[in-house]
Amino acid sequence: MTVFLILGMVGIAVVLASLVAGDLLDGAFDALEADWISTAALGGFTSAFGFGGAIADGAGAPLPASIAVGVVSGVVVAWFAWWLTRLVKDGPSDGTVAISDSVGQVARVITAIPADGYGVVRVVVGGHPLQLNASAYQPIEAGAEVNVTGVLSPTAVSVTEVWQPPARPA
Repeated sequence: MTVFLILGMVGIAVVLASLVAGDLLDGAFDALEADWISTAALGGFTSAFGFGGAIADGAGAPLPASIAVGVVSGVVVAWFAWWLTRLVKDGPSDGTVAISDSVGQVARVITAIPADGYGVVRVVVGGHPLQLNASAYQPIEAGAEVNVTGVLSPTAVSVTEVWQPPARPA
């Protein structure tokens, strides 16, 4: 039972070290060259193997049965650790929003845009609201919807009013 408990403690130490040191320990296992082998998966397997075997041994199971329980526990926990690390590493990442991402988006005029100057529009890009200076060929009143058509500077865009079909006579 003592060997199983020591393995469990070593596994926990490896998992804690991987949490603290991050990817630094992953290079230690480069010789194994497999995508499914990670520090978290190895630490999870070792700790679950040790503690699962110790529980089975403490319950009075013979040594081969204790080892089998430890292996099954280790495989389950290693798979779960692998799955969680893949989920985190391969998950989507929201990058920094750039003004060029606003081109083609619909915005709302906050401050009226004069024909020879700038107004202000609000556009939502990737869930992030941006307030930008805006220029247009014709004056546009506050509250109107506009399409962002181009980037003029790091803080300004060109816009055109959203086309509305003319009302049909009744």
